[in-house]
Amino acid sequence: MAIAVLLAVAAAGGVGAVSRHVLVEQVRLAAPDAPLAIGVVNVLGCLGFGVVAALASGRWPPVVTAALLSGFFGAFTTFSSFAHEGVELLARGRWLAFGLDVLGQNVLGMLGLAAGLWLGGVLRSAAG
Repeated sequence: MAIAVLLAVAAAGGVGAVSRHVLVEQVRLAAPDAPLAIGVVNVLGCLGFGVVAALASGRWPPVVTAALLSGFFGAFTTFSSFAHEGVELLARGRWLAFGLDVLGQNVLGMLGLAAGLWLGGVLRSAAG
């Protein structure tokens, strides 16, 4: 992999992460009692990912496409990449793979988070 691609992805990823943080904070300020912030980020990230993927397809240099899709949108929200994979599975008629992917990632992701919280608590208790 070319160093230029890695640097472009890293730089765009920094911008994506900062953009996500700023947007989440602004949504939370505007609607402090509603769990909207992550949903807003995920929907806007999916919209932006789709627009860029459609515009870039075969037309933009690979370094630009990687920077925007993997870098910016990858840091802004990984949900956009997950959604893109799902839509591609559906477009290829791979319904079972789509269902297993959606169910598996959501269930295993939540189980992983619960396990991580438990393990972190154990480690914190052990450390005193």
